[in-house]
Amino acid sequence: MPLPYLTQARAPLTCDIDAVNEYGDPLQIAIPAERALTVYVDKRELVTLMTLGAHPELLVLGYLRNQRLVKDAADIESITVDWDVGAAAVRTRHGIVDIEEKTARKVVTTGCGQGSVFGGLMDEVDQIELPADACITQAQLYGLVNTIRLKETTYKSAGSVHACALFSLASAEPEMLLFVEDVGRHNAIDTIAGWMAMNMTPTLVASRTALPPEGAVPPKGGLSAEPAPTLPASRASGTSLPPARETGALRLRPGEAGSAALAGEEGAGLVFYTTGRLTSEMVIKSAQMGVPIVVSRSGITQMGHQVAQAVGLCAIGRATNRRFVCYAQPLRLKLQPDLAGPRLRASETA
Repeated sequence: MPLPYLTQARAPLTCDIDAVNEYGDPLQIAIPAERALTVYVDKRELVTLMTLGAHPELLVLGYLRNQRLVKDAADIESITVDWDVGAAAVRTRHGIVDIEEKTARKVVTTGCGQGSVFGGLMDEVDQIELPADACITQAQLYGLVNTIRLKETTYKSAGSVHACALFSLASAEPEMLLFVEDVGRHNAIDTIAGWMAMNMTPTLVASRTALPPEGAVPPKGGLSAEPAPTLPASRASGTSLPPARETGALRLRPGEAGSAALAGEEGAGLVFYTTGRLTSEMVIKSAQMGVPIVVSRSGITQMGHQVAQAVGLCAIGRATNRRFVCYAQPLRLKLQPDLAGPRLRASETA
């Protein structure tokens, strides 16, 4: 089944404002350009997301998948974003079965920039299967953290945003596949889920899809210069879709439901990184995406820890420089203590 057509309605991530510092001096600074995006599914208003607008189409797709309203990208015919009216129009191929029932129950979450999820958070946890042999070395963990540290980000220039990234452990050095910043960590992880839906599921072999967003590393595979059909012009982009391409062949190993490995990289793991705390819903979304290892610059909640233990997800937090804490499933972490350097004295850690 063909993949959805997506507009490319990327919006500016920051805006400049006039401010005054502690000395009363006037200055001009950049701040995140938060904006509202109301999602309509088959002409039915579903939710309003507060977002930077970096990759709105992928955000909407990932949101629908993580909310379990659609199974995969092939269920969607098109996603059209129009910033003039602050709306995303989603057209499905066959509608969403029992959408009223699925969206009737809301759970208020700890997520900034989102605030609620549909249905029960724990409804599908016992069905999640993660790759049993996926692991990360301490050296790879340090390489991942350093990659994030060196990246030029909206946070460095304007602050007030969360960042998420998806890494591949196909080689000794972690490879960043996608980096996303948004006003809320849930928007960022949903955007990554949308990108994975378009690029990293077994159904996408030799399928037509939009190009990945700026900064994304496409799956290894042939690229096609054949032009893609275009959507009707909209105020959002006014342009046709990017050239079509064929994705690399993907395959699952038995017992690894929900995870995918790039062809030629069987057994290669995926790692999800976030600057936000690992709450239950963040851990559940990571597991639903088939990612067995999560790294955070922040900590973890009790329920997040319980879910990680239940699904076999390695949760690593407080990851800065050479320091980290492995909260759950430490057997997925291949420790190399000599890389951590000398132990800090008690007075230095106080």
